[in-house]
Amino acid sequence: MLMLINCSGCRTPLQLPHGATSIRCSLCQAVTHVADPRSVPPPSPNAVAPPPAPTGPWGQPPPPAHGNKRAVICGISYRYSRHELKGCINDAKCMKYMLINRFQFPESSIIMLTEEERDPYKIPTKHNIRMAMYWLVQGCQPGDSLVFHYSGHGSQQRNYNGDEADGYDETLCPLDFETQGMIVDDEINTALVRSLPHGVRLHAIIDACHSGTVLDLPFLCRMNRSGQYTWEDHRPRSGVWKGTSGGEAISFSGCDDHQTSADTAALSKITSTGAMTFCFIQAIERSQGMMTYGSILNSMRAAIRSTGDSMGGGPVTSLITMLLTGGSAGGGLRQEPQLTSNEMFDVYAKPFSL
Repeated sequence: MLMLINCSGCRTPLQLPHGATSIRCSLCQAVTHVADPRSVPPPSPNAVAPPPAPTGPWGQPPPPAHGNKRAVICGISYRYSRHELKGCINDAKCMKYMLINRFQFPESSIIMLTEEERDPYKIPTKHNIRMAMYWLVQGCQPGDSLVFHYSGHGSQQRNYNGDEADGYDETLCPLDFETQGMIVDDEINTALVRSLPHGVRLHAIIDACHSGTVLDLPFLCRMNRSGQYTWEDHRPRSGVWKGTSGGEAISFSGCDDHQTSADTAALSKITSTGAMTFCFIQAIERSQGMMTYGSILNSMRAAIRSTGDSMGGGPVTSLITMLLTGGSAGGGLRQEPQLTSNEMFDVYAKPFSL
């Protein structure tokens, strides 16, 4: 039985094994101690009872109705702020629709984090996104398929431990990032990647600026316009392990670390989705025969480069069309979707499945 406690140094949620009284944080190296309940004096008869512990959805994930699939979908619009984005909540809705109807994810095993949610535990704050990431991987077993989708702002900040080739950490920006700070790639890697056991598969779909290596995965697939590719080694020179514990982690991201990602509203005056999310769903819908990681990445990059492509397609694209009320996903956007992984593989031979 594991319990979550916040690190005394950086406040990262840590999983404390049953019976343990202290734990060291892998991010800031601080040691957090938990009091032995036998050493705590009994409360005074006049003491005020503490408030009940929060309930919310962050316990053990419920057993899925069919298969072993669960997902966290996060869409942040930053509504009523100077950082507002138009397409991110639409991205979340479309991704949920696709997971349920194309890949048979049980709706009960999907947690949605958007500003439209009424449950306070499902507002995309920094704390709730952290908790959702830990919920996603908690208790996972061989055969499980996990999905983490994020659509919102991404950024960079100076890296001081020497494990980034360009000198910058990539970050995600929760709804309250201006007061609570951003979620750094090192923490995302710790929460989602390192604990994945053998037989568990994680896919991350990250539609954000500067998101190329936001999971800090060891290898990046560098693909040119003709579809030829090589794997770049992004393992830190410090030797810190950024891979899994035997599982598989693969990420599609909206752009390279130095690039920005666009809404489709950048191309027409309509309600929008993120360009990357739209092209990812379109690539899956338009695929014929076996989908591979290479064919999806190629399709996404070609769609973003092209101009004047219309939005026809299947049922998921029909939902997007309803949300957008028409328009184009082309326009030659200056962003190149990226593929990263915990291990290298033949992208044109490996079948894609969620």
